[in-house]
Amino acid sequence: MNSKYSYNNLFNKIKSHIILFFLVSILVLSISIPSLAFGPSSSTIYQGIDVSSWQGTINFEQVKNAGIDIVYIKSSEGRSYIDPYFERNYQNAKANGLKVGFYHYVTARSVEQAQEQANFFARVISGKEPDCKLAMDFESFGNLSVNQINEISKAFLETLQNVTNKEVLIYSNSYSARTIFSRDLAIYPLWVANYGVSEPGGNDKWDTWVGWQYTSTGRVSGISGNVDRNQFTDGVLLSSTSPIPTPETPNTPEIPIESNTIIYTVKSGDTLSAIAREYGTTVNTIVSLNPSITNPNLIYPGEQFTIRVNSSSSNDSSSTVYTVVKGDTLSEIATRYNTTVSKLVADNNISNPNLIYPGQRLIISNGTNTSLGNECGKVLYTIKRGDTLSEIATKYDTTVNEIATLNSISNPNLIYAGTTIRVPNCRNR
Repeated sequence: MNSKYSYNNLFNKIKSHIILFFLVSILVLSISIPSLAFGPSSSTIYQGIDVSSWQGTINFEQVKNAGIDIVYIKSSEGRSYIDPYFERNYQNAKANGLKVGFYHYVTARSVEQAQEQANFFARVISGKEPDCKLAMDFESFGNLSVNQINEISKAFLETLQNVTNKEVLIYSNSYSARTIFSRDLAIYPLWVANYGVSEPGGNDKWDTWVGWQYTSTGRVSGISGNVDRNQFTDGVLLSSTSPIPTPETPNTPEIPIESNTIIYTVKSGDTLSAIAREYGTTVNTIVSLNPSITNPNLIYPGEQFTIRVNSSSSNDSSSTVYTVVKGDTLSEIATRYNTTVSKLVADNNISNPNLIYPGQRLIISNGTNTSLGNECGKVLYTIKRGDTLSEIATKYDTTVNEIATLNSISNPNLIYAGTTIRVPNCRNR
């Protein structure tokens, strides 16, 4: 009896110690491992997309009817590039009752460049009335350190918020949000990109997201090809809507955006001199357009540069080099440049007029079929707020009809500020 009692007593003590061990382990784990709970900032979810020139011409009426509530529109990149579809996308999205936000692709490599790009972004969207917070898209870091990335991000966001008096947010993939962006940037809401998951991966800096980009291969009626699909909460919306003020930046001259300006992504093996030769420009010109290039002999795959294509690099000095974007068709390009599909096919040795590719470069002759346009020189004119075609025509001694024909403008009474058009310059005729 005594032996059996001792055995039971020992067994009970061991069992108690095991239970105590497990309880302590659970307590330690709960303290040492931070909670990564990460979900939407509210239960209100809006369906959204983000678009740029890659989507080409968009039918926003169909987009709206497809159940899309919010569209983020790329307005600009770097210090001088304006998305060629920005103005059109903004006007048409607003006209169809969509809530609109803007994003800027940051290429800065210093705090000073970040401040310059924030002011440029603000100038591009000045006068517009967004419904959503302004977004910083900073995802190509080159050889920047983590500390430099965060200093640049902070400078861009603070400058943008100060000059626009609008709330801002950060767009980032889940990896960068978790490992690169610092905790003090979590004062800004997060729009996170994370594909192929049932919910975005968490981190120990942001407790919630206001936007989740869950695929880059979405499909929406009104858009030809793929488009980024998103879910947004009401945390993405501005607390109040009003026109973006024009920033006071007298020492930062506005750089005109030409129709032959492109964004080039560096590939493995590229050199600036080879890129310059390909596009008929010079290394010095590329460097001057891209302050991020601190060493012309050191560029990295994935970096993106603004390049002004020199049309004189083609055999026909009166031609334009056009880079095909997603959604383009030869008939649309021909209409845009007042030429014909057959002329484009002949000039570019195109075997199948129905098959062109994003990134493909086309030589487009600048000649037109209008007698007056052929007799006069032409200038590129960027429409300002308050302009009318009749005033522009008077200024250049031409007619509204000639300008409309030259630029395929269907409604001469409806033009958009920021759009660059070709105008017959007949003053010296």
